[in-house]
Amino acid sequence: MSERLNQKIFIPSQAEIEKENTWIKSQIEEIGENKLIELAKEAAKARLNAYKPYSGYSVGASLLTVDGEIYSSCNAETVTYTETDHAERSVITKAISEGTTEKNGRKFIRAIVVSHPEDSAPCGGCRQRIAEHADNCLIVDVDAEGEIAAISSLKVLFPYAFTPPSLGKD
Repeated sequence: MSERLNQKIFIPSQAEIEKENTWIKSQIEEIGENKLIELAKEAAKARLNAYKPYSGYSVGASLLTVDGEIYSSCNAETVTYTETDHAERSVITKAISEGTTEKNGRKFIRAIVVSHPEDSAPCGGCRQRIAEHADNCLIVDVDAEGEIAAISSLKVLFPYAFTPPSLGKD
């Protein structure tokens, strides 16, 4: 491979990874363990209301806004699957419908917590939706009972995202 193309490979540097790790830890400390546990329990509780007649797969999500408000929601399936409302998208829409963009602007997500029976993170479409409302935020994976399984960030899970700043919008 030519040196010119070798320089075009996008892989975060060790320094960038360490910087993001430090950011994640600072957010955990600022938000606090009790608040993260509360969010985890809210996501697990919302999961119980999932409308999942086709897949049987329940997902709940909770969201912490930059001004400390908490919202929760769940997935709601449709027979076509493609129109299914994922819990992450649903909780973002709920926060918007309650006026959080009027109070906080576009970038209102501080943390989003997702409860489901498997060990995974938000799908690509949900990551894009999260990126619309946060330059970065904590993303917390929670099991079906509300126990925290993993904590990451949007930048780790979606490192080269197309976002409003890509179009010159803040």
